[in-house]
Amino acid sequence: MKYFKDKVAVITGAASGIGRGLTERCLAEGMHVVMADIEEKALQETAQALRGQGANSVLAVPTDVAVKAEIEALAARTIAEFGEVHLLFNNAGIAAGPGILGTTDADWDWVMGVNLMSVIHGLRTFLPIMIAQESEAHVVNTASVAGLLYGGGSVSYSVTKHAVVALTESSYFELAQAGSKVGMSVLCPGFIATNIMDASRNRPARFRNEATDANSPQMFQRQEMVRQMIAAGMAPADLAAIVFDGIRAQRLYILTHEDFDQMILQRAQHITEGTNPDLPFQV
Repeated sequence: MKYFKDKVAVITGAASGIGRGLTERCLAEGMHVVMADIEEKALQETAQALRGQGANSVLAVPTDVAVKAEIEALAARTIAEFGEVHLLFNNAGIAAGPGILGTTDADWDWVMGVNLMSVIHGLRTFLPIMIAQESEAHVVNTASVAGLLYGGGSVSYSVTKHAVVALTESSYFELAQAGSKVGMSVLCPGFIATNIMDASRNRPARFRNEATDANSPQMFQRQEMVRQMIAAGMAPADLAAIVFDGIRAQRLYILTHEDFDQMILQRAQHITEGTNPDLPFQV
């Protein structure tokens, strides 16, 4: 897919961070955009601000992406408003819980719902629509460079991001073998300046922990280190430019930070050689 003017994009997690950067880029490309996010106040404020810039149509749809029915309602609203969808960004994502021994059932349910099941719901809901249009279209699933590296840090985050990579790869081959005009990419960014470390502000009541032990000094120190790296990370607008280059090139894997390339290669080498890694860098 190379031409975007007057096409329609659907973006989850669109109120801030990567989602907002993608929204702004889509509008700059002349697209109409359907913005979805669970944070309704921020969603409406962002959509209103973008409408005030005289951009193309912006439709804001409050959506809990962990709920299949809400993804289906998002698709219905999109088709009712615009009739088609050409770009789908399954972008919503969160991080919660430390390692395997400290992560609760509620942590797992929340992260799996937002990071993985939302992508599955998005693909199963939107792909039939996009395929039936018989026109060029593209899907970008947001994973993370953590989906290409050793597990570490937030175990639930790493697990879901590896799963999104595998899901996208499988979907890519399935669509290609069917001769579909729908392209597929997995976005695996490094550190991007977003508020992902504050995702708990949008944690639904059904996923809250009954009681949470205080973080250890080591865990707190690590979280602060990651927070600082994220704050100093790539601007979402710069990431969005990379993403659109990847879409135009029909690239399956869209990476943003060359700094991680050697670490990706080292992991592959340990796998193929049957050797054990040293303690990995924590993402």
